[in-house]
Amino acid sequence: MLIVIDTNVIVSALLKPGSVPDLALEAIWECGRALYDLRMRDEYRGVLARPKFAAIGGQRIERFFERLASNGAGQSDTARWHGAMKDEDDRIFVEVALAGRADAIVTGNIADYPMDLGVEILPPATLLAQLKPQHR
Repeated sequence: MLIVIDTNVIVSALLKPGSVPDLALEAIWECGRALYDLRMRDEYRGVLARPKFAAIGGQRIERFFERLASNGAGQSDTARWHGAMKDEDDRIFVEVALAGRADAIVTGNIADYPMDLGVEILPPATLLAQLKPQHR
């Protein structure tokens, strides 16, 4: 399963080990692949470098990026998508999902995404429930 991960899920997962977002992220590493591009990776790094997330710790952040590099699927050909968005910052996730033919975008902000993309927009708990039968 190819999954695009919104930054808010990564932040929640790294801030709260054992939380639903963290368990969903672990399930992605074990049962799926995270689809991303350089813009997304740069956003992840920029957000995680903010002082308010210093409690996460550099080692946990670097471990995330190691797992993304080893278990992710980098996308380089990403076409611009011109549909309406509630939050322009989320456009990159839609573009990567469409270009890479992702199965789902996992986010804590479902209402920010159009529902007619042809890609499932799922909260972490729903994704975890879908992957859990495979997740051991």
